[in-house]
This record gives sequence, structure tokens and C-alpha cells, in this order.
Amino acid sequence: MSKATIGTGNSESRPIAIYYEQPNWFVPLFQQLDARGVNWVKLDARYHQYDAASPERKYSLLFNRMSPSAWQRGVGHGIFYTLNYLKHLEDKGVRVVNGSRAFRHETSKALQLALLERLGLPYPKARVINHPSQVVTAAEAVGYPLIVKPNIGGSGAGIKRFSSRDELQAAVDEGGLQFGIDNTALVQECFTARDGIITRVEVLGGKYLYAIQIHITGETFDLCPADICKSTKGEELTRIACPVDAPKTGMTVETYDAPRQVIKKVELIMQKAGIEVGGVEYVTDERSGRQMYYDINALSNFVADPERMLGFNPYGRLADFLIAEARIHEGKQTAVVAAGEKS
Repeated sequence: MSKATIGTGNSESRPIAIYYEQPNWFVPLFQQLDARGVNWVKLDARYHQYDAASPERKYSLLFNRMSPSAWQRGVGHGIFYTLNYLKHLEDKGVRVVNGSRAFRHETSKALQLALLERLGLPYPKARVINHPSQVVTAAEAVGYPLIVKPNIGGSGAGIKRFSSRDELQAAVDEGGLQFGIDNTALVQECFTARDGIITRVEVLGGKYLYAIQIHITGETFDLCPADICKSTKGEELTRIACPVDAPKTGMTVETYDAPRQVIKKVELIMQKAGIEVGGVEYVTDERSGRQMYYDINALSNFVADPERMLGFNPYGRLADFLIAEARIHEGKQTAVVAAGEKS
């Protein structure tokens, strides 16, 4: 199939690059790009290199889909590499969606807390530590129950819950705490979601796209929306973004009309974090009654069976957004080149 050009009629228009590590998650986006006949290419973040001297004129736009949980799949080396690569592209003038600032926030729970603190938004009380010997004293400031979670996580990886000092001290003595690939962790208060509900608000182009409420079952730290296979009405949902062997969690999901004030706060969070495509999760704590923001995601797998759940296909809207942004950037680049030739 011939590929449609991205730019303004130039048959040599450059492709959109999708830079990713986990191929199963992005099949729906690949399909939408193909359906539009757009010129695009895959870049495998697992095996990649670049030339620091390159002018980087190959792509009209690069969409970063690198995952912070890549270290669970033996690709931890790609995380820090990606930070360098995205900054390199930006310095060369490449349009990057979810660029280096977004990925820095995606790969640091500590930076997420710092951002929420600057914005004056409520979040679970936490201490950031860099050695297991500090966990017990940090816990005294946070209180029990609490969780210890790696700074670079993804899909609930490495999170452990503790109900008492004795339980936590035993984990320290046994060497049972793993802080992940940057040896940094959060000691954070453990909330109880009111009515077992977690709310996730998604943005596209930094603007509100939709919201869902996830009804959790007991304690869980992995809330991949594309992996929840049943609606609150009992309908089985087709999972099209997560692996086919992803676990059935028992959680259910429903669409939700997020309050206007929440939408404004989420859009502000994403603007300050540099995240154009992603989601923010928040909860109302059963014990304190506080509404708290607790997770900022730049790698968003949309809800399962989106057309049934939402009434539209977010992957289609994402593809249209990328195409539009590529055209805008191509136009700017053409204008710069033309101005240089005249001078």
C-alpha cells in the first residue's frame, strides 16, 4: 500500500517515527496509522543507536512510547538511554511527543511528588530514600500501613505493603526490599480507596480526552486500563492493547464524567510535566476523606474495548493528533529552509 505524505504536498515528506519497547501494546495505534495510509516507521528501543553529530532530519515527528517497566522485561538499559536520545532529538529540532521532560517524570515517582507539591495538589504522604537502612525511620514519619515502591516502577512493579514496624524491619533484615534500577524508593502512606474506586483521567494533546473509574478488588497495584476485561455492567470487554496472556484481575471499569475542577488540575499537571498523551490517577481515601493524586503516567494504554466503553476510538484520535502535529512541524521546517535559501 502506498503511503500518504505527511507534509504539504512534498512527495519526500518524512515519516512519523513510533519509538517503543513493548510491541503488543501499540498494535491498535499501528493499525490506525496504516488505515490512514500515513508514512510511518517503527523504532525498536531495545536495540537502538544514534549519532550525536547527526542533524536528525529523518523524521517529521517522533512519538515516545518507551515504558518505565521495561526493566521487568530485561530492557532496563533502554530507560536511561532513552532519556539521552530524546534530549538529543529535541536539541536537533525534532518534534518529539512525550519528550525528555515527560519521560523524566514518567520514570521518577519522586519527581511526580515534587510536581504535585509545587502545584499545591494533595498526594499521599511520602519520603524518598536511597538505601534500605533508611526505610524504618522514614516509615516513622509516614505512619502505618504504608507501601514501599521503586522510584522507577510501571504496572505496580516492586510495590510492597507493610502494616507494622516489625513487619517492615523483618523485610529489611531479610534483604527483601528491592528499590529498582536507580536504587531509589518511596515510603508512602497506604490509602484505602473509598468504595473501592480509582479514577483515571486521560489526556491527548494535553487536553482532557475521557475519564474512567476502576473498581478494584482488594489490594492491587497494577491498574493497566487495557487489561480490565469486564465493565461494571458485567459485559466482557475485548482487550486489544495488553498481551493476550495478561492476567484477569477481577476488576471492572466504567466511564465517568470527571468534574471540571479535576479536569483543570489534570491538564495543569500534564502541562507542567510535559506530557501530551497520558493519564493521571486519583483516589478518595476512605479513612481521611481526602482526594489525592498519586500517579502520573506518560505511557497510556487506553481502556479495553474503547468503542463500546467510550463511543469512540481513542487510538484513531491519537493517530490524527500525531499526523496533525507532524504536518505542523513539517510546515515550520519548510519555512525555515526557505528563509535560509533566500538569505
